[in-house]
Amino acid sequence: MDEMPQHHRPSKCIRVLLAEDQGMMRGALALLLGLEEDIEVVAQIGTGDAIVDTALTARPDVALLDIELPGMSGLDAAALLRDEVPDCRVLILTTFGRPGYLRRAMEAGAAGFLVKDGPVEELAQAIRRVLTGETVIDPALAAAALSAGPSPLTARERDALNASVDGATVSDIAAKLHLSESTVRNYLSSAIGKTGTRNRMEAVRAARQQGWL
Repeated sequence: MDEMPQHHRPSKCIRVLLAEDQGMMRGALALLLGLEEDIEVVAQIGTGDAIVDTALTARPDVALLDIELPGMSGLDAAALLRDEVPDCRVLILTTFGRPGYLRRAMEAGAAGFLVKDGPVEELAQAIRRVLTGETVIDPALAAAALSAGPSPLTARERDALNASVDGATVSDIAAKLHLSESTVRNYLSSAIGKTGTRNRMEAVRAARQQGWL
C-alpha cells in the first residue's frame, strides 16, 4: 500500500522567540504562527527579564516582543538583544500604538513595530521581511510618530519619572538612582514642566500616554 504523503516543514524554518505576558494571547500567537510552514516558535516566555537568557539558549532568528512585560520592558530587552544576540532581529508587537514607543523601539534597534489587532498573516509576513533586512512599521503609527515629534524628556528625566511609580518618595528615588535629592527634584520639576502637568504622578501618566516611558 502506498504511504500517504507527509506534511513536512522546510529544512530551514524561521526560529521565533515569543515574549508576551498574557498566557492566552501568547498561546494563541504561538499556535497560529506554528501553522505557518516556514515558522517555528522555539521559545515562549512571559517576563521581560528572561528574554536575553532565553535567546542566548534558543538562538532565535526573530524575537517577537510585547512592550509592557513584567521584569523588563520589551523596549529595554530589545536594546540588550542588539548587544547580546546581534544576529536576532527584533519585532515589537504591542496593544499600545503610541508614537513615543515607536521612536524608542527604533532607537533600541528594533527592525519592526506592529500593533496586535492585525491579522496573523501580516505578522507572519513581517517576520519574514525583517529577516531579509527590511524594517516593517505599522503605517498609521509611522505617520503619527512623524507628526508627534521626539520625546522632550532626557534619559535622566525618564529615569526619575519611572522611579516615581508606586508612591516612591524623593528620597527613595534618589537612593535608587544614586543621585542627590535636590538633583531628583530638579529632574522631576523639569519633566512636569515639559509634560504640562501639575505633579509628578500626572507627569508619569502623560508621559506613558505618549509612549515616552
